[in-house]
Amino acid sequence: MRPPLRVLATALLLVGCATPGPRTAPPSQATLTPRPAWRAASPAGQEAASADWWKAFGDPRLSDLVAAALVRNADLGIAEARVREAEALAAQARAALLPTLNATGGLQKQRELSAFGTPAEPLAAQGQLQAAYEIDLWGRLRAGDAAARASLQASLYGRDAARLSVSAAVARAYVSLTSLDAQLATARATLVSRREATDRARRRAQRGVTSNLELRQAEGELEAAAQRVPALELAVRRQEAGLALLAGEDGAGPIARGGLDALAVPQPAAPLPSALLVRRPDIAQAEAGLAGADASLAAARAAFLPQVRLSAAAGGLKVLHIDPLTTWSVGGSVLAPIFDGGRLRGASDAAAARRDQAAFAYRKAALTAFNEVESALEGQERLAEQEDHARLQRAAAASALQHAHKRYQAGYVAYLEELDAQRSLLATELALSQVREARLLNAVALYQALGGGWTQTDH
Repeated sequence: MRPPLRVLATALLLVGCATPGPRTAPPSQATLTPRPAWRAASPAGQEAASADWWKAFGDPRLSDLVAAALVRNADLGIAEARVREAEALAAQARAALLPTLNATGGLQKQRELSAFGTPAEPLAAQGQLQAAYEIDLWGRLRAGDAAARASLQASLYGRDAARLSVSAAVARAYVSLTSLDAQLATARATLVSRREATDRARRRAQRGVTSNLELRQAEGELEAAAQRVPALELAVRRQEAGLALLAGEDGAGPIARGGLDALAVPQPAAPLPSALLVRRPDIAQAEAGLAGADASLAAARAAFLPQVRLSAAAGGLKVLHIDPLTTWSVGGSVLAPIFDGGRLRGASDAAAARRDQAAFAYRKAALTAFNEVESALEGQERLAEQEDHARLQRAAAASALQHAHKRYQAGYVAYLEELDAQRSLLATELALSQVREARLLNAVALYQALGGGWTQTDH
């Protein structure tokens, strides 16, 4: 056997002791079995969430704000940049499967003495092409390419998840803003009513019909109502600023919006839990992350095995007054790890731990999705029932105030009875706006929990 072949065979024999060992499976605690059905009832006959689910609320101004946010939101710009980064890294990993070709060139001039003592200044020029290729015998490079492609897919799903999150955040902010508008309108109407009641109490006290106690009570209620108005105005301004930030605007002007009661309350149907796993982009992102971590583990394990590289070079050397000389070389090399102090073993163990983390992350994402859908489904019926009772309570409070006012005007009761009725009506009107807001926000949460009409596709 020739000496070079003996060296190669010896290296391959030594590497036989460097096998990475059995492949470890993900922990059994990370496995997931979807539940057969939802505990809460899902509306029958309803369509699943569409891609532009926010249009189901029936407010074109909300649709305009979401469209603006999907174009100008800063978080979406960051997500888009991450996708471009993942694309570049995937191209880099894919290029590792291809041969490399490099060109080198050099020019050298020097002063020297010949064998006869004659000085000379020869000019030497050299050019060379170098080609190299690694034979991926054990799939290390292919595993790295698969990991990069899975990372790119996870970035694409992450961008979709960010779009869903931003659109849901805009919808929630818009609903809250209309709710604050409704509460502010109630507070202002109450302030007007309190002023009229205070003026009336002042005239009655001046005529001696009532005591100053009723006047002071009316003035106290007037100031209490006056305090509520600026507090709600401040909340409205802050909510407008937050909504403008989500939409990518500077917030210099008011936000165009409709009324709280004008918003429809959609009721999308929920698919089976098993179908939900392919509807939510965050779950798909976690799944792609798990696939990428598994491929990275395969690449780390393949690093224990020898790397075989082929190389070739061809070029020419030209020296002044001497005929050109052609040079070439062809060869191969084997790089086999024999002892590295545990570096490769540590890298493999770390990759296995990251794979296990990705498995638990996928399980957590799926369980979180199940819980969010279940919670939103429970809220549909309960909040609708709560709103019905709140409307009945408001009607009863308004009727009670009318009766209390008539009895006070007739002199049958003290002003305190009408005052209590006014307080009760204010509280029920504010509560009705808040319940309506909670019901709309629950619909937004349900759309987001269902994936917002997003369905898993290959990008």
